[in-house]
Amino acid sequence: MRSSLPPPNAVLLLIDLQRAIDHPDWGERNNPQAEQQVSRLLSHWRSRAWPVWHVKHNSTQQESHYRQGQPGNEFKPEAEPLVDEPVITKQTNNAFIGTDLEDLLRRHGHDALVVAGVITNNSVEATVRMAGNLGFQTWLVADGCFTFARTDWNGTHRSADDVHAMSLANLDGEYCTVTSTEELLGALAAP
Repeated sequence: MRSSLPPPNAVLLLIDLQRAIDHPDWGERNNPQAEQQVSRLLSHWRSRAWPVWHVKHNSTQQESHYRQGQPGNEFKPEAEPLVDEPVITKQTNNAFIGTDLEDLLRRHGHDALVVAGVITNNSVEATVRMAGNLGFQTWLVADGCFTFARTDWNGTHRSADDVHAMSLANLDGEYCTVTSTEELLGALAAP
């Protein structure tokens, strides 16, 4: 049974919060306040000296805004890592694939993650699914993530809110506990 509250040593894992995600090619997004929520999470974790880890996508695709050497590869100012905060670089949508993330978490005794970042139905979902499958207790901060509108397999246009909500529904209960910044910080601040 998962705890409703992450332990104080839970790693705040921020996924792909890089400038590339602001490129207009992505289209309509949801949660315009996501970066503000991430800033709140970062402030809380850093003020308590809890672990903050960043995931950085270094795309190998020539046309990607996430490719190394592109301005989009840089972290967004709201999620800029501090010198002592680990940065896990990945080349796939899953932060556990082709990286030492799992090994580092286990070596440092971390079995709980609080996740925020982008894209909800891509890198966030892939990483949260793997975290759950590997046995990590995982909390996903719904308003600290965002995604973009898509057309589904049947040809129906789905808004970014719809895509986001379905991704959260796919994950909650089986792979993680979905929460909000307010719920999480309120619970962590309670005596």
